This record gives sequence, C-alpha cells and structure tokens, in this order.
Amino acid sequence: MRSDDAAIYREIQKNAEMGIKAIEAVSPKLTDDAFALQLSRQELKFSEIRDKARHEMLEGRAEEYRSSGVSDLVLKGGIQANTLLNTSTSHIAELMIQGSNRGLTSMWKALNHYGNAGNESTELARELMDFEEKTIEKLKKYL
Repeated sequence: MRSDDAAIYREIQKNAEMGIKAIEAVSPKLTDDAFALQLSRQELKFSEIRDKARHEMLEGRAEEYRSSGVSDLVLKGGIQANTLLNTSTSHIAELMIQGSNRGLTSMWKALNHYGNAGNESTELARELMDFEEKTIEKLKKYL
C-alpha cells in the first residue's frame, strides 16, 4: 500500500472514531428521542466507514490509526465542559455540527496533502465527507 493511501485511511479512521466517541459522550445527555435516533444512525455509519478503512489497512498490511488516551480525554473533557450548564438539544446539535465541520476540514487537508493517494482511499474519504455534509444538514433542524 502506498504511504499516501495509508495516510488517507488513517485520517478516515481518526475522523470516524472522533465522531463515534463524541456521540457516545453526548448520548447520556439527550432528551429528544428523534435526535437520539439520528445520532445513533450517525454512529452506525461512522462505524461502517471506519471498518472499511480498517479492512483496507489490514489488507495492505499498513499500520492503522490508534487514538491516544490524551486525545480521547480532550474530546470527552471538551464535551463535558461544553454541556455542563447547557444540555439542550439545540446546544448539543450545535456542538455536533462544529465537530463535523472540523472533520470535513481535516479530511480536505489530508486529500490536498496526500495527492498521490489512489482512487479507493480517496473515494472512501469522499464518502465520509459526503456523509458529514448530509449529517450537518440533518442536524440543522435541531438548532
């Protein structure tokens, strides 16, 4: 596997993991059933995309993404701090939209930086980005 492909797959895994962990962190705070269902569907799609990237990494015998305990703590701590005084559906939707925007930005950076990546890795990256964009649109109704 080319190093650019491996880098794209690692970025996909990282973004999907961040989405999954963010949803897990806010789930106990949710009071709107429709919103909770929407986030559960998102979590499932993030898992599917992450698993596709992981599968490609294993087949290509490349080292996959491993999150650090520090980054997990920062994510969860940030969510806890941001929802300490406000657990409204609107506020949580806003936080999730901000997270999706950060994910899109990091994927664009990766695609621009690793220009020698092949079609398969860039297609999966674009699938994740399309999903993130659709997610933002769906979350807007909860603002």
